[in-house]
Amino acid sequence: MGTDVGPVVTVSATYGAGGSIIAPRLAEALGLPFLDRLISADMSEEAARRSAEEATSEGLHDEERAATPAGRFLSYFARAASVGALMAPDAVLDDDEAIRRRTEEGLRDLTAGAPAVLLGRAGAVVLGERPRAYHVRLDGPVERRVSSAASIEGLDLDSVKRRQVEADKARSQFVKRLFHADPADPRLYHLIIDPTVIGIDATVRVVQSAAQAYFAANPDT
Repeated sequence: MGTDVGPVVTVSATYGAGGSIIAPRLAEALGLPFLDRLISADMSEEAARRSAEEATSEGLHDEERAATPAGRFLSYFARAASVGALMAPDAVLDDDEAIRRRTEEGLRDLTAGAPAVLLGRAGAVVLGERPRAYHVRLDGPVERRVSSAASIEGLDLDSVKRRQVEADKARSQFVKRLFHADPADPRLYHLIIDPTVIGIDATVRVVQSAAQAYFAANPDT
């Protein structure tokens, strides 16, 4: 497109908003590589389980248990940046700076100009100043997201609701604590869209068209 810096689309998605389906399909439609999120719903459940088990083994009372999971959540997900999101890393506790550095290192190629569609990983924050980066947020009311996720994942509503709470908490906590930003802040995004009202297919088409228009209108920024 007339520059050494390739286009990047970052996709931030709450649980049940279809990010894991929409982002890879968007990458295919745009002809870009796809880089997946660190914090899947399965990993959120696993991190929550490990945190609870470790807190219990340490003899913490209820108030202390509620105050300690953040470090374990963040270390767990940041280590996934090194070993791969499909693996289950050990929950080793690191300080925030080490976790932030590991997360940013996982996006080094994109920062340097490689093209991609990136799902999660605080992409709109980490790549907020990067030229030729278009930032998208997928979200919707909790009730519709839970209903959509139950249909997609084939799980009962109670199970999906638990996954929604854990996944949304982990993803929000990851961005807020490490990068001091709120992933729900509309100022981070060029486009905010609710896939629960227009569907997966329409969302892919809308985001594809919007991203292409943005890159055409902003070839160098």
